[in-house]
Amino acid sequence: MNLRHRLRALLCGALLLAGSPVFAQDRFAAEGTFDIPAGAKFSQEKLAKIGEFFRKQIADGKIPGAIVLIQQHGKPVYKEFFGVRDPDTKQPMTDDTIFRLHSMSKPITSFAAMMLIDQGKLKLDDPVSQYIPSFAKAKVGIEKKLENGEKALDIVAPNRPVTIRDLLLHTSGITYGFYGESLVRRAYGNADIYSGDFDNKEFADRIAQLPLEHQPGTMWDYGHSTDILGRVIEVVTGKSLLGYEEQAFLGPLGMKDTGFFVKEKSKEVMLAKPMAWDRNFRTGRQGRPDTYQKWESGSGGMVSTLADYTKFAQMLLNGGEYDGKRFMSAATFKDMTTDHIGKESGVARDYLYFPGDGFGFGYGFAVRTDAGNAKPPPPGSLGELKWDGASGCYFIIDPKQDFFFILLEQTPSERQRIQRSLKLLVYEALEK
Repeated sequence: MNLRHRLRALLCGALLLAGSPVFAQDRFAAEGTFDIPAGAKFSQEKLAKIGEFFRKQIADGKIPGAIVLIQQHGKPVYKEFFGVRDPDTKQPMTDDTIFRLHSMSKPITSFAAMMLIDQGKLKLDDPVSQYIPSFAKAKVGIEKKLENGEKALDIVAPNRPVTIRDLLLHTSGITYGFYGESLVRRAYGNADIYSGDFDNKEFADRIAQLPLEHQPGTMWDYGHSTDILGRVIEVVTGKSLLGYEEQAFLGPLGMKDTGFFVKEKSKEVMLAKPMAWDRNFRTGRQGRPDTYQKWESGSGGMVSTLADYTKFAQMLLNGGEYDGKRFMSAATFKDMTTDHIGKESGVARDYLYFPGDGFGFGYGFAVRTDAGNAKPPPPGSLGELKWDGASGCYFIIDPKQDFFFILLEQTPSERQRIQRSLKLLVYEALEK
């Protein structure tokens, strides 16, 4: 495995859809499942192949279990529980099994911020330093080569301030320190930013002391941007991140088991766990979802259930509305789910561009903009929204076909292969 592939395997929330298993690619090439005409229906016979696939993964000892839900036109068309939530206790998967979301936390935090923008309490072009003063002194780390051939960082002033828009688009220059080999990433990794029991304020101030990987607005770079966005939300609302989210939409949606740790001691047994050999999520601070901590990581710290995340996904599919209640105006929701880093944006993409082939990025989601360069292209529809997390959790929202699917599992090592295969199986089950 070369360096690039190792880096991809380590990324929290990376989603790689450009490749697919050979057997699945052959079927896909023959059937042509990209951009199926609207109005397609699911074949129950073909959906049954999803069960065959997951039962084999469990039988082969790859994962302990998983949940898959496909919901179209507001009703489940496929919902199956596979294996067990805990390989030690053998307790089965259920609707209320609690999963670590990792980077599937990011869309929730981004939606919270966009609600404030929709209400005029926050603006996309506001400098982050307006809310977090330590960012007024932010610098950029530029690598240079010394005469002896070694690399060093040249610390320079940013061309412009980091903005709220940058946090939402991952163009802030704020990065992660647990993957990659650049000097800035090494600085993050060596800074001990996860030490102690800190809160969002302290964490944001720690990040502000580190150099930015790129000039703001110039490169899509996955990192702690959404964590900093969480602190901005706290400053604007005067509440904790979770406190605001519960008031604004988690509570009204009935997402009672979604938070930053398991709230009730009696529910700790509901936590899903990976296989014993697969419990290193490789995402910096690991944390424990059954232990209270001050840090409410909007980037990757949330836990949730199928029952809860289904409501969030349906609200997104409805364009920001659920059960007769509108949480965001149609205009703001459209802006949120539109690609803002395309060819004319000035934003570059390096080989660690994780939205993947054929995808741009909106304010918190990858957005399908074209078929991409892969032959055959990954399945899906234009306008598709998606994201996933290092734990294996994954969702796709397809407005064109009026459906979404959710995969909940805990498998940092097997997730990318399983996610790719599941998406192919879901789209192959659509009748043309």
